[in-house]
Amino acid sequence: MDWEKEEGEPFPYFVYGAGCSEVEVDCLTGAHKLLRTDIFMDAAFSINPALDIGQIEGAFIQGMGLYTIEELKYSPEGVLYSRGPEDYEIPTVTEIPEEFYVTLVRSRNPIAIYSSKGLGEAGMFMGNSVIFALHDAVAAARRERGLANTFILNSPATPEEIRMACADQFTDMIPRDDPSTFTPWSIRVS
Repeated sequence: MDWEKEEGEPFPYFVYGAGCSEVEVDCLTGAHKLLRTDIFMDAAFSINPALDIGQIEGAFIQGMGLYTIEELKYSPEGVLYSRGPEDYEIPTVTEIPEEFYVTLVRSRNPIAIYSSKGLGEAGMFMGNSVIFALHDAVAAARRERGLANTFILNSPATPEEIRMACADQFTDMIPRDDPSTFTPWSIRVS
């Protein structure tokens, strides 16, 4: 790659994958359970399939945490409040899908050692399948009550976000903050 001439290929290869997750949502609390996840990942020729699958699973859990649990809170002055494990949640064993399947798809990668691919970080982006499944579940709950299909589900999709997106007569009773008179104690970065 010649960066000055902007010519060439910056990456020797790409890793492709697809993930699908199934969730169960409690519309009254906003809590959710990850029931099943299926991941298909282009591994080319995996030198150590057990290691690659472990990398994908770990990265998926990290990505799932990014999209559903890990909430950064800042003061209006920009001070990070959520700095440690006591006020910054990360995924635990209870968030792992009950059924978790990873399939390595073989392909050719003639430019890498033994036709392999590095899979360490690729699985992280499969975690977005969880927030999309949550969005679909909330949309189904809203359809059952005749509510609009258009709604916002911010990431991380915490129970509070899910509960408010489900919308019902109880969430309608919650007063909304008037931006002209309300100073927030924290600012959410979405």
